[in-house]
Amino acid sequence: RIPTKAAVRILCSAELGRRIASTSRQERPQILTPEDAIGILLEDMRYLKKEHFKALLLNVQNEIISLETISIGTLDTAMVHPREALGPALRKSAAYILFAHNHPSGNPTPSPADIDTTARLMVAGEVLGIEVMDHIVIGDGNYVSFREQGILWE
Repeated sequence: RIPTKAAVRILCSAELGRRIASTSRQERPQILTPEDAIGILLEDMRYLKKEHFKALLLNVQNEIISLETISIGTLDTAMVHPREALGPALRKSAAYILFAHNHPSGNPTPSPADIDTTARLMVAGEVLGIEVMDHIVIGDGNYVSFREQGILWE
């Protein structure tokens, strides 16, 4: 039996995916700022008890193609390899990718491992022609955007 909160999250994620897939090209939401991404990600990710690493795949107009769960980790770690993180973007011909993961502690301050992982993803994305637009760490009602903070985007 699935706990009620987990079932609600699954249903919400499925509904978001259904809505994105069923919208016409003109109706797809655009991601131009971290706040645009937070509007889509925050409520879904802020209460998760394990780290979830997700990717918003975007077309050349910064419209959402899909939201992908790349990895589900433990209380304080989500293992991410460029092969798995960028694979969905290659398969769906995304021009841009925005990464996001949560910190179950509620504190969105990026760890050294978060910064290292993002640097590796940026290099791999550059090689593949997929621009990493941002990496957002989500806490309990707050977030840190690497791009806004000048982390790796200096």
